[in-house]
Amino acid sequence: MKAYAAPFQKYVNLADARLGTRAISVTDDWFADVNRLFQPTPAVWKEGVFDDNGKWMDGWESRRKRFEGYDTAVICLGAPGSIKGVDIDTSFFTGNFPPSASLEACFLSEGEPDEQTQWVEILGAVELQGNSHHYHAIDNDSAFSHLRFNIYPDGGVARLRVYGVPFRSWSSVSDEEPLDLASALNGGRALACSDEHYGSMSNLLNPGRGVNMGDGWETARRRTPGNDWVIVALGHAGVVRQVIVDTLHFKGNYPDSCSIQGAFVKGGTDGQIETQSLFWRELLPSQKLQMHQEHSFAEQIKALGPITHIRLNVFPDGGVSRLRVLGTLAR
Repeated sequence: MKAYAAPFQKYVNLADARLGTRAISVTDDWFADVNRLFQPTPAVWKEGVFDDNGKWMDGWESRRKRFEGYDTAVICLGAPGSIKGVDIDTSFFTGNFPPSASLEACFLSEGEPDEQTQWVEILGAVELQGNSHHYHAIDNDSAFSHLRFNIYPDGGVARLRVYGVPFRSWSSVSDEEPLDLASALNGGRALACSDEHYGSMSNLLNPGRGVNMGDGWETARRRTPGNDWVIVALGHAGVVRQVIVDTLHFKGNYPDSCSIQGAFVKGGTDGQIETQSLFWRELLPSQKLQMHQEHSFAEQIKALGPITHIRLNVFPDGGVSRLRVLGTLAR
């Protein structure tokens, strides 16, 4: 299991470019494009690489300010949600990082922020250091769709991670409408896994198909008895009709087979979910997998009724690109 630097990192990164996060305005990004903030990969350093505006940097970097004020970027989150914490990452910015930064947020059901938008400060100005991660918990249960990221007065930030729980207005969804209950966009969360040596468990729930082998969940080679697994909390309780296990890009390292357990979890905490999962019922019996392929299972699904959580077991180890759990809502 990966050790997180902050407890809130177990939540979905709402500011992930793969979810559709984008900057809709920025005061200045002369040296480095503001949308690099949302790339899912860690920032990199390219020695000796320059473009027309100066040294190429992997992040957002504004010009040196020669007048009063500060730089700001307005961001549309790919998945609106309640924010549990943030990581302001200044990796590789050493003599050009901002001394401080703050975050404001708003929720809009449609449209974009304007002069009438009411912003809420969710993170007051905090000091920054160069080439460092800055983790800050957020104590606000409201859902937000947009952020205003302020840096004082100028400079460069490599990545902005915004960890939280995606929001979806379930009252507008029909009980008969099929949807992916595990999708990050619908509030699905990967809670725990046996190992994520090569690829994060949360990648399984991202929209679209994986772009490469790194854009999936992959474990180390197992050298002991047993099998690897991942536990997912569905965005809403539902009745599962179909499961899709996609091994796209995994060719010499896909699992030999998989099975899925499910349960309607009442009580307990995310930290106890691994123990609870030992006794969950079988949703999908063991199925053989193939390399670099999307596997759809419907007739094989057992009728468990409404469930809230699943456990994907892979035998004995390997990589899976995406997991889809298609079903209808249970109220």
